[in-house]
Amino acid sequence: MRYDVPLQPAKFIKRYKRFFVDAELPDGSIAVAHCANTGSMKGLLNEGATCYLMPQESGKLDWKFELVEAPSGALVGVNTARPNKLVEEAILANEVPELMGYENLKREVKYGQNSRIDILLTDPNKPDCYVEVKNTTLQVGEVAQFPDAVTTRGLKHLNELMDMVKEGHRAVMFYWVHRNDCTHFEPAVELDPEYAAGLKQAVEQGVEVLVYAANVQPEGVTIANKLPIKLS
Repeated sequence: MRYDVPLQPAKFIKRYKRFFVDAELPDGSIAVAHCANTGSMKGLLNEGATCYLMPQESGKLDWKFELVEAPSGALVGVNTARPNKLVEEAILANEVPELMGYENLKREVKYGQNSRIDILLTDPNKPDCYVEVKNTTLQVGEVAQFPDAVTTRGLKHLNELMDMVKEGHRAVMFYWVHRNDCTHFEPAVELDPEYAAGLKQAVEQGVEVLVYAANVQPEGVTIANKLPIKLS
């Protein structure tokens, strides 16, 4: 995915009221950007860090908070509105071998307990495949972890995927690691032990887990390498 318009580099100042970010533009003025990410973005919101804003013509604010530079120097995608489209593009381009060979792909299909699955893959000759996508930005050491805060909603999604397996469908939890400086993936046991236990149970019940890193640049984002998974 290439961004439709060039991103504006800036210096991160602060995030507040969950949905707002202040950043200093090169001319010294302060931009107020919309932050779509309601997670903690633990380890990323460091004052003075280089970040990138996307200009927007509609909405109450002139900017969206898109990327931020991690202490490692890697760029990290923090706009949670992006991963579903990025994973869709990768699947359609046959860049995810585990999800190839389906005739149809739909987004935001109703299922479960008043939920919508991020991606539904269907084919007359295969079981339906329900794919839940999670934007993953937390890095501990060199390990990508999810979640970055307690998530009851994420646990609900795991339970719904297990239900799909029980009904004879295929279910996939897809962690989109929105950075490319991690060696493998683990659930964030210390931050949310209940979610970590739920993920282990889901795998035992037949839910598949896929983890792919991303190449993140100011010009755009593409899928990178598959990451190993450690659940213990």
